[in-house]
Amino acid sequence: MTTKSEDVASIRNAPANAARSVATRERILDAAEQLFAEHGVFAVSNRQVSEAAGQGNNAAVGYHFGTKTDLVRAIVNRRATQIEQNRLELLAEIKGSTDVRDWITCLVRASTDYYRELGTPTWYARFSAQVLTDPGLRSVVYIEALSAPSLQETLVSLAACLPDMPTEVRHARAEMARQVMVHMCAEREKMLADGEGLEVSGWNDFSTDLVDALVGLWCAPVTR
Repeated sequence: MTTKSEDVASIRNAPANAARSVATRERILDAAEQLFAEHGVFAVSNRQVSEAAGQGNNAAVGYHFGTKTDLVRAIVNRRATQIEQNRLELLAEIKGSTDVRDWITCLVRASTDYYRELGTPTWYARFSAQVLTDPGLRSVVYIEALSAPSLQETLVSLAACLPDMPTEVRHARAEMARQVMVHMCAEREKMLADGEGLEVSGWNDFSTDLVDALVGLWCAPVTR
């Protein structure tokens, strides 16, 4: 049983303890995002994440987040808030548009503008690419991402102004577009982080090139 003085001390220390807990969680998220981006999610142990986050207790990851899937979900949710805000601002500029390019730009720049805002180096694009290669984790990310109203609006509006094509072709192109966007962003992030020469353009030019490519993919003729 605690004494009254111990209870008072605990109450007084609560804000400091809460701040330390938040700071610890942030360090774990930063470390996990980078390690998962560079090595893959299941090649990295909770012990490695804890050590990279400066935690002497190897159980810190489990204590603060639970399972590895929960940790992945927490990384996604941490980044999703600002990406969602970017998308809402882009949506406000193109309400009612029937131009495929506008909606693809909204999809692309919501993320690439965020990477630019974070500065170099970043790891989230590579983290996303690693996560989406795993069927189990992919469903987690999709559930989290598709819950965003702005993304739903963007996808519905894009679908409404696409050329007519068979359903199976539309599904195939949607998968191609996703793969191109995810993996090309990951590749560009790595180039920028590695400083692979002055010929590597930044996020703005890359975003324009990516939008051009995706517009071409969606609007290409259907020959079957």
